Amino acid sequence: MSKFNQAKRIYFIGLKGVGMTALAQLLKSRGVQVWGSDTEEQFFTDKVLAAAGIECEIGFSAKHLDRPIDLVIRSSAYGDNQVEVKAAKEKKIGLLSYAEALGELTAEYQSVAVCGSHGKTTISAMLAHVLKQANLSPSAIVGSAVPQFGGNALVGSGELLVFEADEYQNKLQYFSPQSVILTSIDWDHPDFFPSADDYFATFVTFLKKIPTDGFVVACYDSDNVKEAVDKAGLSPEQILTYGLTDGRLQMVRMWLDEGRWHFSATDGEEYLGEFWLKLVGSHNVANALAVIACARRLGVDLEAIRTGLASFEGTARRFENKGKLTNGITVVDDYAHHPGEIKATLKAARAFYPYKNIRCVFQPHTFSRTQALLADFGKSFAETDEVIVLDTYTSAREKTGEVTSAQLVEEIKKNHTNVIYKPTISEAVNYLMETTNRNNLVLTMGAGDVWQVGDKLIEKFGLLSGSEF
Repeated sequence: MSKFNQAKRIYFIGLKGVGMTALAQLLKSRGVQVWGSDTEEQFFTDKVLAAAGIECEIGFSAKHLDRPIDLVIRSSAYGDNQVEVKAAKEKKIGLLSYAEALGELTAEYQSVAVCGSHGKTTISAMLAHVLKQANLSPSAIVGSAVPQFGGNALVGSGELLVFEADEYQNKLQYFSPQSVILTSIDWDHPDFFPSADDYFATFVTFLKKIPTDGFVVACYDSDNVKEAVDKAGLSPEQILTYGLTDGRLQMVRMWLDEGRWHFSATDGEEYLGEFWLKLVGSHNVANALAVIACARRLGVDLEAIRTGLASFEGTARRFENKGKLTNGITVVDDYAHHPGEIKATLKAARAFYPYKNIRCVFQPHTFSRTQALLADFGKSFAETDEVIVLDTYTSAREKTGEVTSAQLVEEIKKNHTNVIYKPTISEAVNYLMETTNRNNLVLTMGAGDVWQVGDKLIEKFGLLSGSEF
């Protein structure tokens, strides 16, 4: 038995991290005593931890490890020189990274890893919701808040675990899922993966880990996914394919009706009928197809899947409608930070709001991603009427870089006539306050804190009572 399985008292360094909070909740449900530490900065996970009764020390100190501890789990944000990491090593306490700990946990479940460049969070949450509605009592770890979960974790009593499998820093090497959903392979994280080939190879290696009684649900709209599945050497019975335009489980038609996205689908020669979503965009139809394929393979009845999809309300920061303001503008927030995601989100916005003046406030993240994909970013904003670019959101792993937001603005201007640079959130807010009108849709976009732009506009103008899409 591993030290992870024997541990009854586990301390988390960087407890407020989305994955760390979810992991702590799952371990607590198994009877493990969990607590930890983090910075004073407020996250949505503060409320989640409080509701779960999980203690979080503010700040970092070697003294925090004076209590009896069997195992320490650290966030990937903290290296060997971090004060509590050093203390754990000095005390010879077992130490695992978040990815290593999650890998240990996934081996104990009938686990489904949701991986790929895009769509991981939505599919993880959507699949877990469908399985829950089908009374399978799954557990889940999702990379964002899910209102219907009351946080980003679902603690169930069944054998199934759905988890978001992040490829950054090759975390995939630590996971041992029974089955995998692979959404896309578009080169990302150039600070870790020097080339598109390196990035691609990581997914091929991961697929090769699928056991003979497992399966992959693969999006065949992506040529890279097709190639990865082919190179993985899985048997035909293990491969389930889906897509908007390719794959065995395929969309037939989609349409927008009374604020809901509808679509019909076939599975080979079998007509599956119509489905409907509360989510926006063709990319979410593709996400739903992945869930249908996976849930059917797991034995869920088609009508239960249909009901589950229709009742799924989405996740935070994924085309999240913040409401209509008293001055008439609508505010939507999205996590898109890669060219492919930006295009998909803006396409959805244009389809859902065909008569709105769409003003996209984009905050780049990271420097290395912006530099490596600069030309692609420049071509990503065709569906918006205006692009307002902020300074790059810095992260713990990347404080500075060689490319600037001013350079990004010039790149976008090669393909778009209405682009403006506003370095800070406050400058963007002031500009929008001076120039918005009733027909505006303000769409904040990025992986950082750009959502504050929308929140500050809400503070200024207020929400209309009962405002929705």
